[in-house]
Amino acid sequence: MIRINLLKPEAKEAREPVQPGLPRIAKERKRASLGTIIFLLLLVSLAGYYFYQHWQIQKEKELIAQAQQEKNQLQYVVAKLEEVKLQKANLEMKINLIRQLKANQDIAVRIMDEINRRIPDYVWLKDASFDGQTMKIKGEAISNNLIADFITNLQRSETFGQVNLIVSAQKTQGGVVYLEFDMTVPVKKPQVEQPQPAKPKPTPQTTRRR
Repeated sequence: MIRINLLKPEAKEAREPVQPGLPRIAKERKRASLGTIIFLLLLVSLAGYYFYQHWQIQKEKELIAQAQQEKNQLQYVVAKLEEVKLQKANLEMKINLIRQLKANQDIAVRIMDEINRRIPDYVWLKDASFDGQTMKIKGEAISNNLIADFITNLQRSETFGQVNLIVSAQKTQGGVVYLEFDMTVPVKKPQVEQPQPAKPKPTPQTTRRR
């Protein structure tokens, strides 16, 4: 007896053969992509940090420029304050000088008047003392020529004698260059006129009676 199978034979699933190297290549590509992403993220982070630092530096520069501008605006005020300070010191020096000359009131006014009239502009006195015969003067000036003019003016006065310049040294303060000097000046005391002796009164003559 012959048997015939009328059912269709099951189609065998065709399976492609798996190459042994493909999974490894896929993993390596995946790793390479991940490394590229990490590198790009690191690059973006560095770029962001650079721009942040650049912004901070620009901000600091702007603050420095603003502070410099405010400082420049205050230069005039600072100069005026220094001028007032010098005037105050000069006034206090004159007051102290008057107190020191209290024992010699006969020539105190003459000395102060002569100094005020003989001192040039841009010459400031810091200290002055009088021992009864010699003036000791300390001051500041902006040039040697002004010190020389001050000495010449004093020596032209009949109140003072030959000026002795002890020292003249250059100083710097706050970027300003000036000269500091120290000198002694003999003071000529006015001669007091001696009173003339009084003439003796004539004695009255007595008449004798004969």
